[in-house]
Amino acid sequence: MRTVFMGTPDFAAGILRAVCEAGYEVAGVVTQPDRPKGRKKELLPGPVHAEAISRGIPVYQPARVRDAEAVSRIREMAPDLIIVAAFGQIIPKEILDLPKFGCINVHASLLPAYRGAAPIQAAILDGQAESGVTIMRMNEGLDTGDIISRKSCPIGPKETGGSLFAKLAVLGAELLVETLPSIENGTASFTPQPEKSTTPYARQIKKEMGGIDWTEDAALIERKIRAYSPWPSAYTRLDGRMLKIWEAHIEKPDHIGANPGTIVRQDAHGIYIETGRGILCPDVIQIEGKRKMTAEEFLRGYVIRSNRLG
Repeated sequence: MRTVFMGTPDFAAGILRAVCEAGYEVAGVVTQPDRPKGRKKELLPGPVHAEAISRGIPVYQPARVRDAEAVSRIREMAPDLIIVAAFGQIIPKEILDLPKFGCINVHASLLPAYRGAAPIQAAILDGQAESGVTIMRMNEGLDTGDIISRKSCPIGPKETGGSLFAKLAVLGAELLVETLPSIENGTASFTPQPEKSTTPYARQIKKEMGGIDWTEDAALIERKIRAYSPWPSAYTRLDGRMLKIWEAHIEKPDHIGANPGTIVRQDAHGIYIETGRGILCPDVIQIEGKRKMTAEEFLRGYVIRSNRLG
């Protein structure tokens, strides 16, 4: 079975690797154009691009995959199946209809839950007990295609967006390799999804979404800290400087805050911040211009001038 792979970030690179190592022919890789990185703003290959280079697979990087030239180039690759994983652009019908086995997507949620661009962070933000991956046959909708296979994994109490991302990348690669033979031999089952998702759409994460609103419950803020680690991180301001909070725990969860965002206490063990409901205690923090450190380390070398955050 001749395949074409479409993907861009780390999540997709591991899946491409698994497809190659399982012995499937990858006639070409389609990935997003390289972006400037680092202080020097150098154009460096993204994770999927780098994986393809290491395996000698031809790479195509269209700015817009729906343009006629892009459709023509992919048609020339003559795929029997197109595999999509976190590509980053909407795939047009002209491409969906190209391969005889269609286009399949590796999606990082248990569809029909968490359709959209950021299902991993959304599941943590909502306090879900489990997440997982779904292999689906793509249609013109946004993650609305028929389900072929699913596999779940628990979300731990200290799970971060980064740690769940890594788990689901491995799980997605495993599930895809398990599912491909049934697609090729015609034994795969295709289960239609309901018209409506069981959860809100998981919209794309933007930097400003990491800002902490201290009027929210401490439980939600703590989940935001984990969901947005490592990016965009959860942050506030202390003494006019950005303060990132990387880990935290909750004390007095039923405490109703009269002044959310106020440091109500600090001692040798940490900082205690009033929220809309509950007291949040940062465990690992990073003040602007400094490294990550525990709250205890921070307080040994920093004198807090204002008791207000935000």
